[in-house]
Amino acid sequence: MSSKREWKPLEDRSCTDIPWLLLFVLFCIGMGFICGFSVATGAAARLVSGYDSYGNICGQKNAKLEAIPNSGMDHTHQKYVFFLDPCKLDLINRKIKSVALCVAACPRQELKTLSDVQKFAEMNGSALCSYNLKPSEYTISLKSSDLCPKLPVPASAPIPFFHRCAPVNISCYAKFAEALITFVSDNSVLHRLISGVMTSKEIILGLCLLSLVLSMILMVIIRYISRILVWILTILVILGSLGGTGVLWWLYAKQRRSPKEKVLPEQLQIAEDNLRALLIYAISATVFTVILFLIMLVMRKRVALTIALFHVAGKVFIHLPLLVFQPFWTFFALVLFWAYWIMTLLFLGTTGSAVQNDEGFVEFRISGPLQYMWWYHVVGLIWISEFILACQQMTVAGAVVTYYFTRDKRNLPFTPILASVNRLIRYHLGTVAKGSFIITLVKIPRMILMYIHSQLKGKENACARCVLKSCICCLWCLEKCLNYLNQNAYTATAINSTNFCTSAKDAFVILVENALRVAAINTVGDFMLFLGKVLIVCSTGLAGIMLLNYQQDYTVWVLPLIIVCLFAFLVAHCFLSIYEMVVDVLFLCFAIDTKYNDGSPGREFYMDKVLMEFVENSRKAMKEAGKGGVADARELKPMVGGDEEAADLQEFHFHFLSLSVFTDYTSSGEAFVICITQDMLLFLFVCLPITWVAEFLSQLKPPSVKVS
Repeated sequence: MSSKREWKPLEDRSCTDIPWLLLFVLFCIGMGFICGFSVATGAAARLVSGYDSYGNICGQKNAKLEAIPNSGMDHTHQKYVFFLDPCKLDLINRKIKSVALCVAACPRQELKTLSDVQKFAEMNGSALCSYNLKPSEYTISLKSSDLCPKLPVPASAPIPFFHRCAPVNISCYAKFAEALITFVSDNSVLHRLISGVMTSKEIILGLCLLSLVLSMILMVIIRYISRILVWILTILVILGSLGGTGVLWWLYAKQRRSPKEKVLPEQLQIAEDNLRALLIYAISATVFTVILFLIMLVMRKRVALTIALFHVAGKVFIHLPLLVFQPFWTFFALVLFWAYWIMTLLFLGTTGSAVQNDEGFVEFRISGPLQYMWWYHVVGLIWISEFILACQQMTVAGAVVTYYFTRDKRNLPFTPILASVNRLIRYHLGTVAKGSFIITLVKIPRMILMYIHSQLKGKENACARCVLKSCICCLWCLEKCLNYLNQNAYTATAINSTNFCTSAKDAFVILVENALRVAAINTVGDFMLFLGKVLIVCSTGLAGIMLLNYQQDYTVWVLPLIIVCLFAFLVAHCFLSIYEMVVDVLFLCFAIDTKYNDGSPGREFYMDKVLMEFVENSRKAMKEAGKGGVADARELKPMVGGDEEAADLQEFHFHFLSLSVFTDYTSSGEAFVICITQDMLLFLFVCLPITWVAEFLSQLKPPSVKVS
C-alpha cells in the first residue's frame, strides 16, 4: 500500500471502474430487450387476457394457425379462460393440465349436472363444453363426458386483471399445497390454517408493526447496554459450557458405576455403546470448553474495542437518523425490481411460436438462440439484486466515513445520507457493479450445484453426494468471505475514491494487520446482534401467542404465528444488519486512524471520545506492563506477522485438523467419510489459502506507527 495516500475523505473525487459501469448498463439494456421482445411478440396479450388450448387469445379476434383445428376463432365476447378440470395439476411443471376454453362468464355457483351446465350456457351465453359441442347437445351427446367439464363444476370467479376462472373453494388445490407444504396431509388441516390466517389478518399486521418498533428500540438500547450485554453473554456462555461438560461427565460416571448384573444380556451391548458415546461426548465437550476458554482469554482485551464501537455506532444513528430508514429504501427498490422481473418471466412463459404438442393442443415455445434468454434473465436477477444491496452498503459506508472523519460534528453535511447517495451515483456506480458481479460469479455455480443436488436426491451415490455438498459448502464460505471483503472495499472507495481492486487490496491489508480485532468484532459483535434478533422474534412470538389465544374464530393459529415470527426475524435482520454494517465501517476507519495517526500535533486522531478513551486506556496498560509491554502493546499494533504469529497459525492448523478428525470419528460408516472429506476440502481450499495470503501480505506491510 502506498504510504503517500491520505486516508481521509477526498473533496475532489473521480469516477471509478467506468468500464464496469458501461458493462452493467449494456447488461441492463439486454434485460430491457428481453422485456420488450416478450411484449412485442404478443406475450403480454396472452398473459393478461389468457388463451385457450387452440392458441386463441380470449377477448379478441384471432388469426388462423396452420394445421391446428379450432384456431382463428372470434372470441371478442368470450373474455375469460375456463378449465374443464381445474383440479388436474401437473406438480412437476407446476401448471394446470386441462383443456382450456374461452367463455363469456365464469360459473359463480356450483353446477352438479350436465343439465345445470346446459342451463347456465342458455342463460348466460357462456358455453362451458368444447367448441365442437352445441349447448343443446350437452345432455344427449355420448361425447359429453369427454368434451364437457368434470362434474360437479366448482363455483369460480375471475382472477383480477388476468381473466382466468379460478375455483372459489381451494380444496382442489390441496394436493398442490401438500407438495409445497409437507406438513399438510389433510384438507381439513389446510382449510383451518388458511382460515386462521384470514381471520387473524389484523392481528398479524399489528404484530408485524410491533416487530418493527421493537427493532428500532433495540438499536437505541444497544448503545447504552453494550458493555453490560457483552459481559452477561460471556458469563452465560462460560456457565453453559461448564454446566454441559459437567453434566456429561456426571452421566458417564453414574452409568459406569451402575452394576452390570442388573442389565439384561441382550441390552448389555447397547449399554456399552451408550457408555462409549457418553465418553466421546464428554471429551468433545471438554475440548470445546478448553478451546472456548482459550479464545476468550485471547480476546478478553479486544472485547473492549467491540463495546466502544457499538457505543459509537449508537451515536452515528443519532447524528444520521436517516440510516434507520435505509432498509426501507433498499427493500422498496428490490420489490420493484422483483415485480418487474416476475412480470417479464411470465411474459417469457407465453412468448414464442405456436407449436402443437402430443395431445393436439397449442403451446408457445421459443426456438433458436432466443431460448437462452431465460438464463440471461436469471443472471440478471442475481446481479441486479446484488447491485441494489451493494448500493446500500456503499451509501452506508459513505455516510459513516463522512461522520468519522469530520472532527467537528457540527460541520457535518445537512443530510450525509443524501450526500453519500449523490457521490455514489456520480462517481462509484462502476465499483458497485464490479463488486456485485464478483458475488454473482460465485453465487451462480453454487445455485447450479444446489439444483443438481436436489434433482439427484436419492439417485446419486455417497461419493457424488459428498463431492456436491463439499463444493456447495466451499462456494458458500467463499461467497461470505467475498461479501465481507466487498463491504470493506466499498468503505475504502468511500474514503480514497480508488477503484475496486485497489480498495479491496488496501482494505484487506488493513484487516490482515488487525486479524484478532476482526475476529473479536465478528464473533462477539455478531453474537450480540444475533441474540438481539432472537429477542425480537421471541417477544413478537410471545405477544402473538397471547393475542391469538383469545381468538376463538378458528382452532389452528400455528401458521399465523409462523408468519409473524418469520416477518419479525426479517425485520430484525434488516435493521440490525445496518447496525452491523456501521460497526464494520467504524472499525476499518478506526484501524486506519490508529495506523496513520498517533495524536501528536499534525497527526491528530479523528476518532470519537469513546474510542479515544479506549486508546488512552490501552496506552496506560502498556506503560503499566513494564519496559516492553509486548503483550498489551498488540492492542494498538498490527495483529499478524512475524515468526511468533506464523508459529501460532501453524499450531492453529494442527489443532483445527485434529479436532475435526476427532469429531468426525464420533460418526460411523458413510457419515464419517462424508464429514472428514468436507472438513479436509474446507481446510485445503478455504482456510489454508486465506492464511497463506494473510501471511504473505503481512510480510509486505510497512512498519507500524509507534505509539508515543
